[in-house]
Amino acid sequence: MRGCEQIPWLYDGLMALMEPFGLGRWRQNLIRGATGRTLEVGCGTGRNLPLYGSRAQVMALDPDLGVVRTARRRAPAVPLVIASAEALPFRRESFETVVSGLVFCSVPNPHRGLREVGRVLAVDGCLRMMEHVRHHRPRLAQIQDRVQPGWTWFTGGCHPNRDTEATVTKAGFTIDPHSRRARGVMRLFVARVR
Repeated sequence: MRGCEQIPWLYDGLMALMEPFGLGRWRQNLIRGATGRTLEVGCGTGRNLPLYGSRAQVMALDPDLGVVRTARRRAPAVPLVIASAEALPFRRESFETVVSGLVFCSVPNPHRGLREVGRVLAVDGCLRMMEHVRHHRPRLAQIQDRVQPGWTWFTGGCHPNRDTEATVTKAGFTIDPHSRRARGVMRLFVARVR
């Protein structure tokens, strides 16, 4: 399904509108603690890639060739791979850090993708994740359920009503409660494989 997530100029335009209203700070906080061999899963158009510091040796991947081309222009020195989160083409324990920003809402099988993330993380490695999630208030969650089919079609895969935090836990991770930030439907946290 092709939606705004797969149309680089449209996706970048929408993200640029949201950056001044807090999304830019969320991105910086997501990237801030990345160190060592770092994999960004679902890099999209590469909006996060210029934010990494020298402590991270970054590699990034996305399943969509069009957005990867845009990411290449944004960060020409970062190695980019076309692959899906559900089938990461890397050896076990290849990365100290895996970063995921607004990705697992769109991964077709998020549990399988998170198991793959756990497989490629080093023993003491961490997953740094920023995601929008199912609202904790039942009435607002019901609204998310109602808009989900149309939203998923428009965006090309995003599910606004996923409980990604629960999926992360079910996939074998422990979320560090001290790292967790929540605002409305947005979540930012660090998780480690149990």
